[in-house]
Amino acid sequence: MEKLPKVALPILVVAIIIIVLLSKSTVTVASGQAGVLYRTFDNGVVTDEPPLGEGFHVVAPWNRVFVYEVRQQEILEKMNVLSSNGLDIKLEASVWFQPNFIELGKLHQEKSEMYKERVLLPAIRSAARSVVGRYTPEQLYSSKRDAIQQEIFEETKKIVEPQYIQLNEVLVRDVTLPSTIKDAIERKLKQEQESLEYEFRLVTAAKEAQKVIIEAEGKAESNRILSASLTDKILQDKGIDATVKLSESPNTKIIVIGSGDSGLPLILGNQ
Repeated sequence: MEKLPKVALPILVVAIIIIVLLSKSTVTVASGQAGVLYRTFDNGVVTDEPPLGEGFHVVAPWNRVFVYEVRQQEILEKMNVLSSNGLDIKLEASVWFQPNFIELGKLHQEKSEMYKERVLLPAIRSAARSVVGRYTPEQLYSSKRDAIQQEIFEETKKIVEPQYIQLNEVLVRDVTLPSTIKDAIERKLKQEQESLEYEFRLVTAAKEAQKVIIEAEGKAESNRILSASLTDKILQDKGIDATVKLSESPNTKIIVIGSGDSGLPLILGNQ
């Protein structure tokens, strides 16, 4: 019984050592993550093998695993940039990105977990300043928002893609101009809109006048042709036809009081 504690103590120590080694030899990579293996005695960061995927992994206790988020992430960045004429513009942009999964080892080795602060944010700021500097405040406020967004995306992508970062989208959420400039632009746009409406009314009125002129000319030409084709005989026949139809009407009282120069009777009715 006296020897039992002496035997149990070494076993307990060995068991503790084994537990510690096992705890340091296993890594669980969660969903949407990937692990970069660092081999302490074998050239450090592993860059020539794919990163560790999701799930349970056993590694040597003297090695380390650095876990990265590899799903799409978002950064909201607010910046002060200058327009083409030197005015201060506040720009708010949302950046969608994720690390390049296959190149995750190189990203860790060259940029570390701070890659967003060291690469992505400086790139988006530089691209935004470059792009916005090509446009006037009026263009930024109205017609060029989509073009600016696309240009910022393309310029940022050129910078970060060789740095093992996959850029998915850049969304310009807001462009804020100085209040005096914004008010001036809105007044100008309103005046332009009113001018366009006035021009439209002028064009419409001119078209209506032209229509009336064409109709009048057509009617005059029709009357001219009709006058040229009418003879006394035709007029007399038409007068007789009209007189007959009028006399046949049950609601008409006809009184003949003589005749005109053309020989047609003169008819009066009680209506």
